[in-house]
Amino acid sequence: MVRLKIQQLTKSYQNGVKALDDVTLNIANGMFGLLGPNGAGKSSLMRTLATLQLPDAGQIYFDGNDVLRNPQEMRDKLGYLPQDFGVYPNISAIDLLNHLAILKGVPTKSERVEQVTSLLQQTNLFESRKRSVSTFSGGMRQRFGIAQALLGNPQLIIVDEPTAGLDPQERNRFHDLLSEIGTNRVVILSTHIVEDVNDLCAEMAVMASGRLILQGKPSQLTEKLSGKIWRKAIDKINLPHYSSIFNVISTKVILGKFHVFVLADQLPASGFESVYPGLEEVYFSSLSGAVNLNKEVKR
Repeated sequence: MVRLKIQQLTKSYQNGVKALDDVTLNIANGMFGLLGPNGAGKSSLMRTLATLQLPDAGQIYFDGNDVLRNPQEMRDKLGYLPQDFGVYPNISAIDLLNHLAILKGVPTKSERVEQVTSLLQQTNLFESRKRSVSTFSGGMRQRFGIAQALLGNPQLIIVDEPTAGLDPQERNRFHDLLSEIGTNRVVILSTHIVEDVNDLCAEMAVMASGRLILQGKPSQLTEKLSGKIWRKAIDKINLPHYSSIFNVISTKVILGKFHVFVLADQLPASGFESVYPGLEEVYFSSLSGAVNLNKEVKR
């Protein structure tokens, strides 16, 4: 069942940048991945959904509520972890969470104690509850960010670039945490890291230049590229030549050798080998504009 409806959102800033350009999405319960490079418009969309800014045009509905007309109803159901968030210095994690629970409208002291204790345990921060959040590592701070986003049992959770800069162990721990919370509510994961969406999300979309250029299930999108991705090791100096005659969607160094990845319906040339596509190939294909994955690839 669709819970979040985004219809034809547009947003331009005073500097002339069109951050959102006719964005339309329907999102149900579960993890939804929003992929795109820096500057694609992801954060602008997240800020608009979080009622931190108004769009120039368009509509947003969550559980039937007109969000732009009744923003407080959305805020009551929202948990938000922005890309960058500050904390009060010299305040312990448990005291800061309790303070935020009051601001979030958790009514009684007993409910706040129960929620704060439970969330500190869920995010594996209980042993560090008396430490100042300002002393936390990047991974611990992100887990604290999820704890504060979950206060009040929100039904829509937005996390913006949550794993950027985390080491592999913290990234895996954060993935486990997101998987736990994404069952009976809408969780939007906005990121430029393909692996995050691949590991966590059953539905996804790709943004570029303020527009949605692709959406669907990762497994179906990769299947549409089956038999159409080819790889070849070349000398890097020859990349301009290959780019001029083939649809080169990406490059990668593999075992010390420089490889080009090409989109084509059949063997592009001798020396290429077929590669089963992953989500990374889907992503780069959509960004390059080489193919519209909602249609058949033109021969």
